[in-house]
Amino acid sequence: MLKTHLPRTFVARLDSRTESTPLARYLLRAYLSGLPSGERYRDTAELLLGELFANAVQHTDAPADRLIEIRFSLTADRLRLEVHDAGTGRPSLHTPTPDDEHGRGVLLINELAEKWGCCPRAGGIGKFVWALIAPTSSPAPTALTLLTV
Repeated sequence: MLKTHLPRTFVARLDSRTESTPLARYLLRAYLSGLPSGERYRDTAELLLGELFANAVQHTDAPADRLIEIRFSLTADRLRLEVHDAGTGRPSLHTPTPDDEHGRGVLLINELAEKWGCCPRAGGIGKFVWALIAPTSSPAPTALTLLTV
């Protein structure tokens, strides 16, 4: 009898640089491509991971040589994203003014994630921010689907 297994947690450590954000999103796309319904999480997950990772890079007080850890796992039908960093600051939700050029990342996370939060890391150094993402009701259209309609 053939058994199927849920994918395990994916973990990677990346340089704490803005240039690592596309790599984090690429690794997420690769992880989701191995899931039968991975495309149902893709758009929201990529956007939120990009925001979480960028926040970890931009708002840290950790030394520049510290790595940022990303984790993805599927539990039941929810995708869990985690971004771990060695900084002490915590994300906070606030409403930016229309003229603010920054400060909308946590607002996006709050609106698009089913739940999110921030917890201290094991060992007491740093924190991790997590987000749970529900699947969309139908997969996002691809270029091929749009051409065949």
